[in-house]
Amino acid sequence: MRKPTELEELAARPAPGADEVAGTFVREPHDQLASESDYERVMANLSFGVDFTDYMAHATWTADKGWHNKRIEPYGPLTLDPAGAVLHYGQETFEGMKAYRHDDGSIWTFRPTYNAARINMSNRRLAIPEISREDYLASIVDLVRADARWVPSDEGTSLYLRPFVFASESFLGVRAASRYEYLVIASPSGAYFKNGLQPIDLWVDRTYHRAGPGGMGDVKTGGNYASSLLPKVRAAEAGFDEVLFLDAATNTNLDELGGMNVFVVMADGSVKTPALTGNILPGGTRSSIIQFLEAEGVNVSEETISLQSVLDGLDSGDVAEMFACGTAAVVTPIGRLASEDFDVAVPVGEKTKQIYEELTAIQLGHAEDRFGWLYKIADA
Repeated sequence: MRKPTELEELAARPAPGADEVAGTFVREPHDQLASESDYERVMANLSFGVDFTDYMAHATWTADKGWHNKRIEPYGPLTLDPAGAVLHYGQETFEGMKAYRHDDGSIWTFRPTYNAARINMSNRRLAIPEISREDYLASIVDLVRADARWVPSDEGTSLYLRPFVFASESFLGVRAASRYEYLVIASPSGAYFKNGLQPIDLWVDRTYHRAGPGGMGDVKTGGNYASSLLPKVRAAEAGFDEVLFLDAATNTNLDELGGMNVFVVMADGSVKTPALTGNILPGGTRSSIIQFLEAEGVNVSEETISLQSVLDGLDSGDVAEMFACGTAAVVTPIGRLASEDFDVAVPVGEKTKQIYEELTAIQLGHAEDRFGWLYKIADA
């Protein structure tokens, strides 16, 4: 059995319940709530990350006050000076979470303490002040309770939550800022990939890398995603859904997709995923999959996986399936790998579907929460 990571250990510590932290972010008046017709339009045509709710959580950090002015305010544009530090030096971190409506109408989220620990890991790397676990949970609870009507109930839907922090001090000097804003915004969402649980085609990029040794590849900051955009644009123009990046040191081993971790299912039933080298984001979905597969007796290995070994395994039949995972997409089968010198089909099997169904069943309250991952935000 693998040893838990630092993030997993932090996430497993007892956390205050929703009622204990509720009210930390004070709700401000809102006289321009979305009309019933606008609300019905959005909820009847759920996409991903396009429409947003009535409110957002907001707090400010300054050196003399720390995190203060914690409020739930009307969703809307922010005022930022053109010299705002984030615009020039990219000092910013973020998280991704979902709130789910269970069959009885109650609202839950999934492993928020993991996200709370990870945003602080990211903050430390970017010299941003940490946010207490209690404040992080309170921001989620208070926002979702204010926006409860926006949590959809249809299968495959959720309220996507985006906590983020950015440097808001106005200056043009290369140093850590002295003022920051923390916000959480929410978007009622359908499936990340429009075709649902259908295999995606991956371009294996051998020219660009998302991160290198000693960089920021293992933290959730916008720069990592910005570096993936040009390869993704070029891959999309060639008809591919996503990009699989290789390690920057050798350009031979699997790292991750632009926004998802990758798994390889072997013909003998074992499962492999690239080891956390410091270049790969320690995804919460990745962590959850490893834990429940091991609990079911599956041999899960975190190791260096060369691209050539995958291609050889697909040719010999030793590789049975591949899938990608992340908060937004949950689990997505991979159906094709291609690059300048190869183009191969990847079998789509039952293991990927089983993992997706088991994980989403826990999230939606349809299966036993054996690991204590669910966090109740509000009653029906």
